[in-house]
Amino acid sequence: MRETAYAKINLALHVRRRRADGYHEIETLFAFVDEGDELAVEPAPRDELHVTGEFAGALNDPVGNIVAMALGKLPRPEGWRVTLDKRLPVAAGLGGGSADAGAVFRLYDERFGLPKDWRERAAKLGADVPACVESRTCIGRGTGTDLEPGPQDLAGTPVLLVNPRVPLATGRVFAGWDGIDRGALPGGSAREIALAGRNDLEAPALGLCKEIGAVLAELRETDAWVVRMSGSGATCFALFDDAKVRDLAATKLPPTWWQVSGHLR
Repeated sequence: MRETAYAKINLALHVRRRRADGYHEIETLFAFVDEGDELAVEPAPRDELHVTGEFAGALNDPVGNIVAMALGKLPRPEGWRVTLDKRLPVAAGLGGGSADAGAVFRLYDERFGLPKDWRERAAKLGADVPACVESRTCIGRGTGTDLEPGPQDLAGTPVLLVNPRVPLATGRVFAGWDGIDRGALPGGSAREIALAGRNDLEAPALGLCKEIGAVLAELRETDAWVVRMSGSGATCFALFDDAKVRDLAATKLPPTWWQVSGHLR
């Protein structure tokens, strides 16, 4: 079996308050790109994980990898040998690890069918994991695990993802949030939410990683209709109305930056 771990982006991410348990209440519009890591699974006497790909070196602890943890949440009558082709940068605001876990849940669903409490099992792995299991545009509230269907009007939209190849830990970015509630997620279509929304983590992320500012500046010189940082960074995205315009914009970016072109699912 094979499955893509689709890259997650936050078309808008509003931080509403810091909770007593240290987590944050957020409102976000999740969307997913038709590109990402690739997982291949075959039966084995016991669970195994093998990591390959450009960013495999960033995952040097197979036991602590979220894919191994996801396997542990889903009991099976057989072991799985999983090969993870790590194509997405790590600590990049793309939900890479969460997307990998989400792909494991979808593979399990294909083989056995997910248990009724799969959302609770997924949430224990990370706040983005339930949304990544779904891998379709949805609205997340609470810590991001309370999901509701989102507008699907942006399916097929050309998207360009760009990362300056600087990892950025989510906890550090959230810790830098200034605590000011700047208002709720707007309503409307996904396009309207993306245009009227914001990412409240952009300012603290910029304080930790100045390269984000350079990426945003370059993307804002293109004909994208929205440019924003995704999640806690450092990846930024640009949405276009025409794939040819996106592809031309991609050729003008610094060659040292990581980039992927795709479409929203």
